[in-house]
Amino acid sequence: MKNILLAGLVAFWATGAVAHSAMDETTPAHEAVLPEAPSEVVMNFLHDIRLTRVSMTHADQPAVDLDLSAYKGMEIDFTVPMQAMGSGTYVIDWRGLGADGHAMTGSFNFVVE
Repeated sequence: MKNILLAGLVAFWATGAVAHSAMDETTPAHEAVLPEAPSEVVMNFLHDIRLTRVSMTHADQPAVDLDLSAYKGMEIDFTVPMQAMGSGTYVIDWRGLGADGHAMTGSFNFVVE
C-alpha cells in the first residue's frame, strides 16, 4: 500500500513539474532600478508556454496591452516591445497556458529613475 501511495505522489509531483513552466528570468530583472526605460521586456520560462496576454502598468496610468503578434505558438523565450512612459514604476503582468493547457499568471516590476 505504501508503495502505491508513494508511486502516486511521485507521479503527481512529476506531472505538476512538467505541466507548469515557471518564469526563469526577466530583462529587466524583477525590482531592477534603471536609468532609462527599456524598449522591450524579455521573459524566459523553464518550459514552453503560450503567452496569451502581457500588459504594462506605469504609475497611475491604465494598463496597456503589449504586442504579442510575433508569437503564435509555444515558446520559451519572449521579447516583447514596450513603450517608454518616463520615470516611475513599471509593472508587467502576464498570463499564458502551459503545455498541458493549465492557465498561469505572473508579474514583475522595475523602476526607471
